Amino acid sequence: MERMKTYCRVLTIAGSDSGGGAGIQADLKTIAANGCYGMSVITALTAQNTLGVTGIHAVPVEFVAAQLEAVLSDIGVDAVKIGMLFSADLIRTVAEYLKKYDVRAIVLDPVMVAQSGDKLLQDDAIAALKQHLIPLAHLITPNLPEASVLLGRELTSSAAIAQAAADLTALGCANVLIKGGHLETGDSNDCLYMSTEQRTVVLPGERIATRNNHGTGCTLSSAIASFIARGESVEQAVRLAKEYITGAIRAGTTYTIGHGHGPVHHFFRFF
Repeated sequence: MERMKTYCRVLTIAGSDSGGGAGIQADLKTIAANGCYGMSVITALTAQNTLGVTGIHAVPVEFVAAQLEAVLSDIGVDAVKIGMLFSADLIRTVAEYLKKYDVRAIVLDPVMVAQSGDKLLQDDAIAALKQHLIPLAHLITPNLPEASVLLGRELTSSAAIAQAAADLTALGCANVLIKGGHLETGDSNDCLYMSTEQRTVVLPGERIATRNNHGTGCTLSSAIASFIARGESVEQAVRLAKEYITGAIRAGTTYTIGHGHGPVHHFFRFF
């Protein structure tokens, strides 16, 4: 009898983007594009398009718990990507279920503000994020503004970013990737710090001129989770994911969609 194949399973816990460019929709596209089986736990619904967010409807915490129980008790996961969580109660609930099912391969994208400037995380949720979720994460992937909020200081240089990545591991996560796209320099370099090796890796990145850059953070973290699910180390997963997002951004420059910031091209390797 032929042995049945298994999927590399990636769960995304995040908000829904009705415009399809970020959140759950971008995550599932990314997970599929990188050879994994995607599942979702939706934490919030957003009324959103390329111009911005016009409304947020939080999913009741009890129903988020029901989604987590359904997926984790039956299908299981090889990696989890966490995005928009919105409230402190929601953060505590997600942490409870990840501990209950002993989930270790967690990529946490601490989403606080949308690219349009719309606030996606309540103020009291930041403390809950630090206390309950960051210590569970295998990797966190803040951008510069998010890293600044977590540390309580401004980050304005490459040296400051490298130090910040190391400092953030004091919150309990083993690995930190600070995305440098907001740094006002010519390039878009990211900084990865791995605490077990006490090693910093700078990952060079070109800055691509385009309006279609909506959902880049969601896409990158989902790609990292996908490669971790496939058995790659954190460093290699980050390198492969950065290569993927760069290709997706570049391919997306040739498309026009909506009247604001359009999405990257998640399936550029296929069409």
